[in-house]
Amino acid sequence: MKPNNFAMRDWHLEHVEKVILRYIKGLSDEASSFEKRNFKKYSNVASCSKQIEYDMKHGVTVEEVIAVLQKIRHDDSYYEIRQIHEAVQRLDDLERQLISPKRVTRW
Repeated sequence: MKPNNFAMRDWHLEHVEKVILRYIKGLSDEASSFEKRNFKKYSNVASCSKQIEYDMKHGVTVEEVIAVLQKIRHDDSYYEIRQIHEAVQRLDDLERQLISPKRVTRW
């Protein structure tokens, strides 16, 4: 019997998709002040990539993250999101952030 090291891997994969969609959609026009404050604080490319990297520590692979990005970029169910120019630009920025090699700092 093989141990399950990543029991919630499926949940983390769904969370990756939700985080990406939340980031690229942006704020709605009727957002409350609380939503605006949280969006300003947590919805930038660095915060989004940090959440995705956390999910990657819990079993989601880089290939699966790239597959989610490609799914958003090419699937018909995300057609309305792709029509927004800012959303496509944010998707490009996020993809660049996730694929770029990470710097290793030495003390």
